[in-house]
Amino acid sequence: MTDTYRTEQEAFWAGAFGNGYIDRNRDAALLASRTVMFTRILSRAGTVGSVVEFGANIGLNMLALRTLLPEAKLSAIEINPEAVKILKMQERLNVHHGSILEPQVETPHDLSFTSGVLIHISPDALPSVYDNLYAASGRYIALSEYYNPSPVAIPYRGHDDRLFKRDFAGDLLDRFPDLKLVDYGFCYHRDPNFPADDMTWFLLEKRGEG
Repeated sequence: MTDTYRTEQEAFWAGAFGNGYIDRNRDAALLASRTVMFTRILSRAGTVGSVVEFGANIGLNMLALRTLLPEAKLSAIEINPEAVKILKMQERLNVHHGSILEPQVETPHDLSFTSGVLIHISPDALPSVYDNLYAASGRYIALSEYYNPSPVAIPYRGHDDRLFKRDFAGDLLDRFPDLKLVDYGFCYHRDPNFPADDMTWFLLEKRGEG
């Protein structure tokens, strides 16, 4: 951990390991799988005219969403400076360079979401991310993360305290009583056409909206 970041995990992903993650995720097949996943998520949502992603890396999800929502206003928050450079190459993408533990967007978007990000956040710091994710949403929140009914830490590529599974959606539903569950689904690594990394996705909506 450095003085720049509140947690060891932030420094980890902002540095050399995060740079290596960029190289491992330049994959057309992964982009196709993300597009299919968001097709399923958005099929249960109403009109979505603006989206913000927490922890966008190089923007594969943004590319998928641009295909599905060509007129939407897209925003991305990313901590790794090398990934930010790549994000800024995308047209019509508002990029915020910073930590998702801190407020990064002033105007709520129709949809705020994370994908494979909450699993890498220190459990002690999750409440800050939850609050920022909720504040950034005008209507919907989506999560695509590893699910486990109870919190558990798992070694990640030789590192301890870098991968955590839990019921992230359940945490949000308990923390914000005005949220309701709209839908959920599973992405299986042995899907014959669009394999993914065994992620479980959830779509939540603020009650009274729409």
